[in-house]
Amino acid sequence: MIELNANQIAEATGGRLTATVDPNSVVTSANTDSREMNPGALFIARRGQTTDGHNFITAARQAGATLILAERETQDGLGAIDPAVIVEDSTQAMGHLARYIVDKIREHSETTVIAITGSVGKTSTKDALAAMLATQGPTTAPQGSYNGEVGVPLTIFTAALDTRYLVVEMGADRIGNITELTDIVRPDISVVLTVGTAHAASFGSVDNIAQTKGEIVEALPAGGIAVLNADDIRVAEMAERVPDQASTLWFSAAYAPPQRERLVYAADAATTKNENPHFTLQYFGSDADEADRTGYDVTAQLIGEHHTTNLLAAATAAFAADIPLDTIASLIPTITATSAHRMARTDRPDGITILDDAYNANPESMRAGLKTLAMLGRNTGRRTWAVLGPMLELGDAHAKEHILLGEVVVRLNIDQLVVVGSTARALYTGAVNEGSWGDEVDYVLSNDEALELLAQHVEPGDIIFVKGSNGTRLWELADQLTTAQLVAHKEKRK
Repeated sequence: MIELNANQIAEATGGRLTATVDPNSVVTSANTDSREMNPGALFIARRGQTTDGHNFITAARQAGATLILAERETQDGLGAIDPAVIVEDSTQAMGHLARYIVDKIREHSETTVIAITGSVGKTSTKDALAAMLATQGPTTAPQGSYNGEVGVPLTIFTAALDTRYLVVEMGADRIGNITELTDIVRPDISVVLTVGTAHAASFGSVDNIAQTKGEIVEALPAGGIAVLNADDIRVAEMAERVPDQASTLWFSAAYAPPQRERLVYAADAATTKNENPHFTLQYFGSDADEADRTGYDVTAQLIGEHHTTNLLAAATAAFAADIPLDTIASLIPTITATSAHRMARTDRPDGITILDDAYNANPESMRAGLKTLAMLGRNTGRRTWAVLGPMLELGDAHAKEHILLGEVVVRLNIDQLVVVGSTARALYTGAVNEGSWGDEVDYVLSNDEALELLAQHVEPGDIIFVKGSNGTRLWELADQLTTAQLVAHKEKRK
């Protein structure tokens, strides 16, 4: 975090200082977690859904926090008022402080801010783009999936004054969310990946999701660049919402030959035996040189055909940031999965392979992951297991989407299906109705039951794919499966 004094924080947030604050006292980091304090930290006491950060002010100060951002005055154990900046809403104040910091960084450095949104692939694209940009200059990007009203400011709080590239991931669960986030960072480049059914329950319709995702391009300044997925019709329609003095760059994994001007695309897109994307990275446009038109052959380390689109999105955003296409092509093979539980492959010593994609799930990402599992099994002749938990936040479409997913598992010829959790029962029903029964499909209520079942039946050479919405905590099962615990569990059973 850039160095700020208490007066500057009060100015940025519209807050007032308590009488116990030295206006010139300096903070060098900020966080909402009292366990992550260090000397010189700002502790942000915000009210969450289940906890109130004001209850942890004493712990934060004991851990090193020198200043508090709070909604009310509090006292320490001796009755003295805690040194704080008092604001009406701590979460909103985080956003105001983050905007102030972005302004300071822009004043100090030539900084390009890149914002990414989409129903599927945000974090993988962000990770790939950050890896590319980091080779060109100081780069700040979110940890994991920091992408909301709290996550975006927390990302900005980690940026230094010399930041050359600031990458921000933006999620939403209602109309207007993206606008609130773009007001904080005011992106120079806005990337839209897909419009899907994630958070359909809170949005009410896919059209509302598209409306919200498109807010990210409406925020572009003169000279800004929208990076849009030409393969998604709802994303493509957002070109009409790009401000007149901004421009559009397209990316596509499907067009051959190219059908749009200023298009970065994957010619001859395929996957290797191990399901690593392979393609020729090309650029079509009146400003293209011969080398970029001819393209550059690349093979990625990431797993799954769907990563072709994510890599193209990252490549196009980097291209929009003036990184040469040949440089981008040379970097793609070096990119690995860096955020946890996102198609992470573990080849265990006992010959079992775990594909951990358990961070989150929606119908689109489930289908992409299952297709990768099916192709990997087909290419290698290995037995495939899909261990699937429920997809949350689907609203009225919950039962239908789970039934359809069960049908997809059968049609892809996945060898074994394990459905975990009572709210995923419809997935099991869909698979059974489509023709999977007997030993091919199992339904269990908990991670422990799933682990027991797998310990009884998996064999060396099997591939186990694990995926479910984050709130189901299926990632805890994935963590167990990637360690020696499965072997120990099996030995215990014997």
